[in-house]
Amino acid sequence: MAPADPLAALAEARSFLFVPGHRPQRFAKALASGADAVVLDLEDAVPPNDKAHARAAIAQALPALANAGVPVVVRIHSLASEAGALDLACLAEQSTVALGGIMLAKAESAAQIASVHRRLPATPLLPLIESAAGYQALAEIAAAPGVCRLVVGHLDFMADTGIRCGEDERELDSLRFAVAIQTRLNRLAPAIDGVTVALDDEARLQRDTRRALHFGFAAKLCIHPRQVAGIHAALAPTEGEMAWARRVIQADQAAQGAAVQLDGRMVDLPVVLQARATLRRAGRCGAASVTASVMAGTGFAAAPRG
Repeated sequence: MAPADPLAALAEARSFLFVPGHRPQRFAKALASGADAVVLDLEDAVPPNDKAHARAAIAQALPALANAGVPVVVRIHSLASEAGALDLACLAEQSTVALGGIMLAKAESAAQIASVHRRLPATPLLPLIESAAGYQALAEIAAAPGVCRLVVGHLDFMADTGIRCGEDERELDSLRFAVAIQTRLNRLAPAIDGVTVALDDEARLQRDTRRALHFGFAAKLCIHPRQVAGIHAALAPTEGEMAWARRVIQADQAAQGAAVQLDGRMVDLPVVLQARATLRRAGRCGAASVTASVMAGTGFAAAPRG
């Protein structure tokens, strides 16, 4: 059963689980993992000798997967490569199948985005920013027709730039900040952060996810089904954050929109907007029931342009 609103499902997805495209026996398991979206990978997860097999396996599976109830995204190679051109041609042949989205590896120009959009105009695009050239072209990539969300590929970015990060990855703050700003300027759905490679380190996964959240991101790539629940939990507001947000809304309603003090702090419109965003995030994460009146005026435009 396809999502009632596939674009909304993609725009609000919190977890994007990779599955190698040459392992079709894993597709169903990935769809049943609890991940909000599944990414069938034609790029890094597939050995060079298995690329053609992966394309054929994905093409064969797509008609059934399109009705699975979970957005199915396909990651393709950079269009600067022959593999990228072959990936795109393969997916264009499946144009009658409603793809959940295309994740474009190493996106480095609006022209590359336009090439995909021309071939698959109804498919939302998720450009991966994972090189210095992609960083430089970030504004034009974010503004390109068809783009739904931006994705940070920090491991490839580090490899491309030579940046070496400590555990907190502060060296990449400027990258995540720039992605957050371009997301807002172009009214895209919230950005998606890169993977945590430490599969058995729940604390690291939580820290990485909370850091992404602090930059305004609302989703994360994952490489194993057991990371899904941890990502969802880290993205949800804490009980303390929820209690604060409810008290801010109540104080604002009592003051009828005028500035008011709460716990010795001034509560005015920017603070109220933060509280509304927290409650809206709780609604997406299933942490609370959020009424339409509380959430009014806080929506974002998630539809791809063009």
